Amino acid sequence: MHRPFEKLKLHGFNNLTKSLSFSIYDIRYAKTQQQRIEYLEYIGQQYSAERLTDILREVVDIIGANILNVARQDYEPQGASVTMLISDEAQLGKEAQNHVQQAKPGPLPDSVVAHLDKSHICVHTYPETHPVEGICTFRVDIEVSTCGVISPLKAVNYLIHSLESDIVTLDYRVRGFTRDASGKKHYIDHAIDSIQNFMTKDTLVGYQMLDVNIYQENLFHTKMMHKEFNLDQYLFGITARDLSEQEQSDIAEKLQREMKEIFYGRNLSD
Repeated sequence: MHRPFEKLKLHGFNNLTKSLSFSIYDIRYAKTQQQRIEYLEYIGQQYSAERLTDILREVVDIIGANILNVARQDYEPQGASVTMLISDEAQLGKEAQNHVQQAKPGPLPDSVVAHLDKSHICVHTYPETHPVEGICTFRVDIEVSTCGVISPLKAVNYLIHSLESDIVTLDYRVRGFTRDASGKKHYIDHAIDSIQNFMTKDTLVGYQMLDVNIYQENLFHTKMMHKEFNLDQYLFGITARDLSEQEQSDIAEKLQREMKEIFYGRNLSD
């Protein structure tokens, strides 16, 4: 769809704004009310504001930015938020410039340095439980917004692998324009056909995916749902051996229904 981009000779700073938004869901089943309370406590410890800050610091390292300010908060009875303001590092060299303009998975930390300004990263968590069915759904919303050469898509793989990602929805948008040395406006500065271009093979193989892309508007949307279903991985406080075959079947049906409803964004009829 998009031709490879040559290095642009810009007039001044790169003014494009690139925003990547994640919603990542972890689904579990907790049989008793006490187990549901314990699940929420577990999530509060596992994804506290401090732990989320560590995850975002790693993202900042991957995209080569400096942290200017960190604001974080744990909430009662549950949930946490972290917001980071970040600024630019050194200018990209030619090799790194070529790397970030290619539509391929992002590098490991410390292997790229980016030019960023007026940028931020934020994360919010939303744990909740079904009042009757025992389904526990934990959502993490993450937004990485950068200005300049680098695309936040380089952080896709790290974030998917850092969180328990049963279902993921991603939105990527490039806004504004930047001018080259001749005065011509450019509305995007890197090749992309799909957010999937920036995912590793194990991610592509492990998830069912659906794309909705509006190329002329530089809007890209991808939904992901984990293909493999092992009931034990979705139980909290118990194992499949603690359940009868009928219970296992009923719970598996509830969990898979929940996942499909989130993936398709609508409630399924009975």
